[in-house]
Amino acid sequence: MADLIFIALAIFAIGGAITMVISSNPMHSALGILITMLSVAGMFALLNAIFLFLVQIIVYAGAIMTLILFILMFLNIKEEDLPKEPNKYKLIAITAVIMIPLNVLVLKAVSNLPHKDLSIVDTGFGDIKPVGLELYNNWIISFELISILLLIALIGSVVLAKKRKSKLNSKEN
Repeated sequence: MADLIFIALAIFAIGGAITMVISSNPMHSALGILITMLSVAGMFALLNAIFLFLVQIIVYAGAIMTLILFILMFLNIKEEDLPKEPNKYKLIAITAVIMIPLNVLVLKAVSNLPHKDLSIVDTGFGDIKPVGLELYNNWIISFELISILLLIALIGSVVLAKKRKSKLNSKEN
């Protein structure tokens, strides 16, 4: 059953990636990459990697995609505003042909690996608790410095946005 779910998730991931590359509509491309990110999260869930599953859902499929969709809606890009790409499909096909030898090399390397038991272990692999203990015991100073850096970046972006808005208001008057 897990194999069928993996195959379905792989098909969704590849289909979303192809949609992202081929689509000329930016919203369709963003939704294609969202499908890919959710499929990868499902693969992490199949591996019982709970932390990676949650990070993929919360950070990538949640925060990053929300930001991308917000920017696309804010910019209100229409298809007639996009540049013409007459050689797009030809370049995609050439790139796919160039990637075939690399894919063959990777498949040969994977097939030459020794066979191991690949069953999922229930020993706490992928739990969040060991990551949190490591982060808050050994990396607390770095963690706090990064949070201060992000706070400064947030304040800076608000200040810059406010200055730009006030300049726009003064030009209108």
